[in-house]
Amino acid sequence: MINLASGRRLPRRLVQLFLGLALYGVSIAALVLADLGLMPWDVLHQGLAGLVDWSLGTVIIVVGVLVLLAWIPLRERPGLGTVSNVVVVGLVADAVLAAVDPPSSLAVRIALAAGGILVNAVATAAYVGVRLGAGPRDGLMTGLVRRTGRSVGLVRTSIEVAVVVSGWLLGGTVGVVTVVYALAIGPLVQPLLPRLTVLPGGPPDPPEPTAS
Repeated sequence: MINLASGRRLPRRLVQLFLGLALYGVSIAALVLADLGLMPWDVLHQGLAGLVDWSLGTVIIVVGVLVLLAWIPLRERPGLGTVSNVVVVGLVADAVLAAVDPPSSLAVRIALAAGGILVNAVATAAYVGVRLGAGPRDGLMTGLVRRTGRSVGLVRTSIEVAVVVSGWLLGGTVGVVTVVYALAIGPLVQPLLPRLTVLPGGPPDPPEPTAS
């Protein structure tokens, strides 16, 4: 069930949610353009895109839908952020990739990869911080943790190793940035998340003025 909390903070949360998801799509495109390695799930997305001759964004959306279906036996509950994640990230990634040509300079590619990782950290903290629903892939992880009783670290590592290996076998790009992202994203998100967390509560709305 998808629930929206009411209150004064809802507009701020919605703006932050969609801005965060858009930035996430931008970060994916930045790493694709840099061509120095992709985020684990995007290795799989790129490999599948080459296999079926679809755009990367289309594959991101389709895989997101399939992962969301896997929530059903895990009894995970989607939120607005979950459904929005499925659609927005892929659309933005495709739009950026269609508008920007890959750079030829190695220095520019390195800068693009570094910027992509930083933007991804901000984007992750932004959409997680509004607490309007986990992304499909994050929900898969938490659902498996709850159902199997295994640790978050073990389940997440197992999933990401599986998608990286599968994507690499299909032709997805694995490189130094794949490793750097895996090591850096947690420490980068950790200090950002408290600053970007917006709880649904807050002070009550002021009373409506009365006519004199």
